[in-house]
Amino acid sequence: MDNTTLFNIDEIKSALVETTLMEVTDALKEKGYNPISQIVGYLVSGDPGYITNHKDARNKLLSLDRGEILETIVRSYIEN
Repeated sequence: MDNTTLFNIDEIKSALVETTLMEVTDALKEKGYNPISQIVGYLVSGDPGYITNHKDARNKLLSLDRGEILETIVRSYIEN
């Protein structure tokens, strides 16, 4: 008997965004930055200079769509 596994792409994207945000947050903290203000600065301006290169945090964040990041954050806030 073959079983088909269905994946919810929105859940996978949200999990990727959440994991990436936590990794970026840790890297920013390690460098002595306030992660909330740095991430908000990036999301508002689009300037990757707000995000440190430490632990490849900038590239990780730039691999995500800013709209998806915002959508994940807002969804999490509303649902919790």
